[in-house]
Amino acid sequence: MFDYLIVGAGFAGSVIAERLATVSGKSVLLVDRRSHIGGNAFDHYNEHGILVHRYGPHIFHTNSREVFEYLSQFTEWRQYEHHVLASVDGQLLPMPINLDTLNRLYGLNMNSFEAANFLASLAEKTIQVKTSEDVVVSKIGRELYEKFFRNYTRKQWDMDPSELDAAVTARVPVRTNRDNRYFTDTYQAMPLHGYTRMFENMLDHPKIKILLNADYREVQHEIPHRNLIYTGPVDEFFDYRYGKLPYRSLHFKHETVNRPVFQPEAVVNYPNEHLYTRITEFKYLTGQEHAKTSIVYEYPQSEGDPYYPIPRPENDVLYKKYKALAEETPAVHFVGRLATYKYYNMDQVTGQALALFKKLRADIDTDSRKKSAFLQVAVTPAALASVVDAPADGAGTQHDAAEAEAA
Repeated sequence: MFDYLIVGAGFAGSVIAERLATVSGKSVLLVDRRSHIGGNAFDHYNEHGILVHRYGPHIFHTNSREVFEYLSQFTEWRQYEHHVLASVDGQLLPMPINLDTLNRLYGLNMNSFEAANFLASLAEKTIQVKTSEDVVVSKIGRELYEKFFRNYTRKQWDMDPSELDAAVTARVPVRTNRDNRYFTDTYQAMPLHGYTRMFENMLDHPKIKILLNADYREVQHEIPHRNLIYTGPVDEFFDYRYGKLPYRSLHFKHETVNRPVFQPEAVVNYPNEHLYTRITEFKYLTGQEHAKTSIVYEYPQSEGDPYYPIPRPENDVLYKKYKALAEETPAVHFVGRLATYKYYNMDQVTGQALALFKKLRADIDTDSRKKSAFLQVAVTPAALASVVDAPADGAGTQHDAAEAEAA
């Protein structure tokens, strides 16, 4: 009998498993249909000995000290600040757009103040910002929107930005200084020995058992457990009762190149006619030294593993139906990207998992106090003496006394 069956060995499932085992002493069975732990953050050494991310680049960054310190228990860190270039008009230009992007693209020599005025002159007034197109055009105008955003977004989502929620492009800043970091979070680093090693350390506990290459539906009735935590697709859990929640997926084409460096930065975006959206070179992320280098091309597609919930109003309405079902299923806790149909960064998923554990721990502690209070009232010294001293005239009396002593 396991205390918890947890579905999914990515960030959400693994963090909760570790906390339940380490802090609350609970026994956990962690089940995943893939052949490895770590979810989409899984990394491994390829046939050439180069550390690669199987499911595309995963860059850790957070403003949460709690999350960073929690994960630091399981890994040392390599300091790393992420940089991205965009292939535009035959040039590789800093992305997000900054002062250097504008000066190089237009052959100018502006300072920050002039760049701010320049962008203001390009911006189009928008009465109400509703879509991803509105967000960008209202900030930087239509020309830069067409060059840097429109085609990339259309490839990524198979929709025009005018059809997508404003949140899609609102994530990407525009700067008038020369800061070329992709993220500006307080904590930016990569696990020194990779994500998989971090997950191995996290799950290395005698109270945690791991079952891979298994669908939880095949084992949930065979393996006794008291509680269920689910991190998979919420629509799948309810057998697609209201239909499938739409996702975008990705196809990854990995290559190893027989030279030390392939491109000038870790990631190059292609907001143009290429079928792929970006190329990542992993040695920038890992710091590994090797005579060869490994890259991955990303091709967005409609079918495959679910990666990105599609932010459309009708999809939000559909999710809310599943959310209502989840709230009516108190015996199951839903956590993580797929279970809540929301795009979370790794630190956000970790934070969500830690928050759920705090709730579970409060319930565990409350139950423990109730049980302790019951035993103190029910098994008084007088009651125990009466059981032990009772005449042994019936079968099982000595067994009952022994049980009382154990209690």
